[in-house]
Amino acid sequence: MSRAWGSEASVKINIDMARQIVLRSQGLDGSWTLPPGKEGVAQVIERLGHVQIDTISIVARAHQHILWSRLPGYMPQMLHELQASDRRAFEYWWEYAAAYIPMSDYRYYRPRMRAFAESPRARSYICRNAELVKAVLERIRKEGPLGSADFEAPEGFKRGTWWSWKPAKEALETLFSMGELMVAERRSFQRLYDLAERVLPPGTDTTDPDPKQALQFATRRMLLAHGVASTQDMGRTKKGRDAAIEALKELAATGEAIPLEVEGLDGETCYALRETLEEAAEQAAQATGVHILSPFDNLVINRRRLQRLFGFDYSLECYLPAAKRRYGYFCLPILWGTRFVGRLDPKADRERKTLIVRRLIFEPEFADYDALMPGLVDALRAFAALNGCDRVVVEGVSPEGACQPCLEGEL
Repeated sequence: MSRAWGSEASVKINIDMARQIVLRSQGLDGSWTLPPGKEGVAQVIERLGHVQIDTISIVARAHQHILWSRLPGYMPQMLHELQASDRRAFEYWWEYAAAYIPMSDYRYYRPRMRAFAESPRARSYICRNAELVKAVLERIRKEGPLGSADFEAPEGFKRGTWWSWKPAKEALETLFSMGELMVAERRSFQRLYDLAERVLPPGTDTTDPDPKQALQFATRRMLLAHGVASTQDMGRTKKGRDAAIEALKELAATGEAIPLEVEGLDGETCYALRETLEEAAEQAAQATGVHILSPFDNLVINRRRLQRLFGFDYSLECYLPAAKRRYGYFCLPILWGTRFVGRLDPKADRERKTLIVRRLIFEPEFADYDALMPGLVDALRAFAALNGCDRVVVEGVSPEGACQPCLEGEL
């Protein structure tokens, strides 16, 4: 039933309502109506604000997985064409990570590009490597998009650590972070760089927003993508959070955002957009599906937020020594309705077209296996198909004996 939200100091909601709003805003409750194909991919990226890119490929890479989780029928070629041909998305740094970002948001990333270009680090690099930078730009200007592999390493160059790039690669990445170059496309996951003016579609707004505009844009983006956001979710530093809190207060003063008191989140002030609350009041259906999510999914990437809102303690263990891992190398969270009920440690054996689940681990308090199993089996088979596999083998289940023989052996 629709409700007209007034100008109260705050609105009280329970934790289940907060979870439902978050899942709806994230496109994980089945309520999004998306067109098929590339247009659907574009709309997912635009609604989420960014889709993180990651190099780990033990299963489908993060960006493919995130989009697949929200768009039935998603195929990787759709994203490639959206970037390389349609120019509806571009790559840049979202906070600390590489991500696909809506091209419509480009102007709001210009201040960050300019700040990097004016930083002592970038100025020093350009000064010390002026001839190399000039040569890289001249080749791209004459030849078109080029990747790191198109540039030879100097004679005698020896690669050291993982981040020890050859000189041309470092120049490409520096120019990319400055905004001089953009990623025109990826081939075999490798970036091809071109001049920014040749990548940006005609009519792209390249004007720099003022600091207040940029802050309000980022704040609205956060609220729109996540539905419910705490002041603790805004900004990575105290200075950033303080500025975001002021922006939230301004949005609340105009009635665009509504302060929330969420039962169970004592001591934290939350906010939601007015339009989000009105939509939640009109669409009361509960999420019921099963989702196998990427560790880099927009819903789970903020581990503190995930634990606070959903009571799910999750971390990615691939960066830990094997002896210190509790759950496995690349465990994926399992979302059922509004609850995280477990995690699984998969590996796509693409030669044998087999998705191997080395361990399926349920949360200690979970026991409703019979109700979960049909949806989980379907989700596993669909995830296998995303990875080019046509069979699923479950090697172990914890607690021992749980839901067997439902998930024993091949599915």
